[in-house]
Amino acid sequence: MGTFIQQIVNGLTVGGIYALIALGYTMVYGVMRLINFAHGDLCILGAFVGLTMLTGSAGGGHPGAALLLLAFVVSIIAIAVAGVVLERIAYRPLRKADRLAAVVSALGASLMIENGIMLVWGPQVHVFPSNLLPATTWHVAGATISFIQVMIILASLVLMAALYLFVNHTRFGTAIRAAAIDQDAARLMGINVNRVITSVFIIGPGLGAIGGLFIGIYYREAYFTMGWTYGLYAFIAAILGGIGNIPGAMLGGVLLGLFNAFAAGYVSSSWQDAITFGLLIVILLVRPTGLLGERVAEKV
Repeated sequence: MGTFIQQIVNGLTVGGIYALIALGYTMVYGVMRLINFAHGDLCILGAFVGLTMLTGSAGGGHPGAALLLLAFVVSIIAIAVAGVVLERIAYRPLRKADRLAAVVSALGASLMIENGIMLVWGPQVHVFPSNLLPATTWHVAGATISFIQVMIILASLVLMAALYLFVNHTRFGTAIRAAAIDQDAARLMGINVNRVITSVFIIGPGLGAIGGLFIGIYYREAYFTMGWTYGLYAFIAAILGGIGNIPGAMLGGVLLGLFNAFAAGYVSSSWQDAITFGLLIVILLVRPTGLLGERVAEKV
């Protein structure tokens, strides 16, 4: 029983991070029909920006809650700005081009960000401070739950709920959904599509920056190639739930985290990826559009 509860907690923790990153993929795809392969690298860039704030301002002492909060705020702003710059330079000029051109541009942007991180921070593994959060733990039915796990799970749930309410119950959220259905019709209705796309490249990378910092704080490390690994997992989570579907990205991230945790806990950590991706293949054979289906409209 203890192992079962432990794997659920582990899975929800990692799944919450996957879901936050997956939301960036699914929002961009929903509006632009584009897979932003640079998104994972933007997330890890956020982890490095936050780490620089934490280690550069603490002076070797305890960072403190205020500094940790400041690190999140600075990281969100920096990566949101980077997301807007990326859209303006790498994607906007190619909106009317073939989709393959946009994919190549996205892959090129991913490599540029990845190598930029390596040039600025170096190729070595960077270790996050161990005293960022209280070391409080709770023992429940044989499982050990840490403060950081509770924080990540609750913060992820709050952020996902806030995004869902924003997109579905605000005027600007309605504009985002309208642009996702048909950009030309949205323009005729007076919606500034460029502004909508810019907002998507602010919200998605901003959430990704939080996910990237969570990765660094939880695993206490960051290195320049991490973006590809976690970006791939988040992309798979978005596909699993239904690309372009915001609730689907949330569900896909949580389920992927749970699959990984149970595979590692009950079989072997060496086989967790093979088991997880095998299960993904089975699900997509049954539901090719994901568990909740794609929410994108094709013009006819």
